[in-house]
Amino acid sequence: MAASLLKTSSMSLRTKLLHQTGVSLYNTSHGFHEEEVKKKLQQFPGGSIDLQKEDNGIGILTLNNPSKRNAFSGVMMLQLLEKVTELENWTEGKGLIVRGAKNTFSSGSDLNAVKALGTPEAMALCMFMQNTLTRLMRLPLISVALVQGWALGGGAEVTTACDFRLMTRESEIRFVHKEMGIIPSWGGATRLAEIIGSKQALKVLSGALKLDSKLALNLGMVDEVLQSSDETECLKEAQEWLNQFIKGPPEVIRALKKTVSSGKELCFQEALQTERDLVGTLWGGPANLEAIARRGKFCK
Repeated sequence: MAASLLKTSSMSLRTKLLHQTGVSLYNTSHGFHEEEVKKKLQQFPGGSIDLQKEDNGIGILTLNNPSKRNAFSGVMMLQLLEKVTELENWTEGKGLIVRGAKNTFSSGSDLNAVKALGTPEAMALCMFMQNTLTRLMRLPLISVALVQGWALGGGAEVTTACDFRLMTRESEIRFVHKEMGIIPSWGGATRLAEIIGSKQALKVLSGALKLDSKLALNLGMVDEVLQSSDETECLKEAQEWLNQFIKGPPEVIRALKKTVSSGKELCFQEALQTERDLVGTLWGGPANLEAIARRGKFCK
């Protein structure tokens, strides 16, 4: 009853797209033909994107191409979209850690693939990766980029698609795009400006600054510098750090992430409506009733 009273039906198209899973930012009206891009990317094999879903509701997404410092091959780009789609449908999930294999985050795009792309194909790849990383950013999971070693170019862009970033003391984030004669193309510049502000983002991008853990922390690029640099211990630290934010039922954590995403991307009135709609899915539900009963016991 309460849910039906609180929930409204008039939602803008933009609001629907924000919370509807499996929807691409681009389509044929933008000159984007996804199947053609996928066929092209299939021609560049190497590495993998691995996903492990833990019983505690934390997913671990690993960029795995250590012989090339976890650079993204074409196949890895395809697999990243597949894993993001899988995570969109993981209703038990609450958190996500994005990391690289063998103590390195990612050195960006595999140059073999980049060199083989003409301008129209490069623009299609840009749209493909912007779509994938936007969907990663919008996942109803609280996400953390665990940066060990280098996060360069496209790898640096991937870190900005997460809600939080953690670094080891020896690691480095660097947007090297200017030195390659280009600018970020996976949405990284837009997200970076939101994370550290447009003034600092311009400095970081135009200077191709090397963000070590100290500078990144001072800029607000990362949220904490981890104690350990060991791959296993570092992951354990990241899980412990993330755990403090995902305590509670999945439906509550996921609704919190969705309402914050709405606040970032929608106009104020639409964001308020989304918040009301999400409250309507929780009010009077099991988690709400259990919390009220527990609260009553505490007050006695």
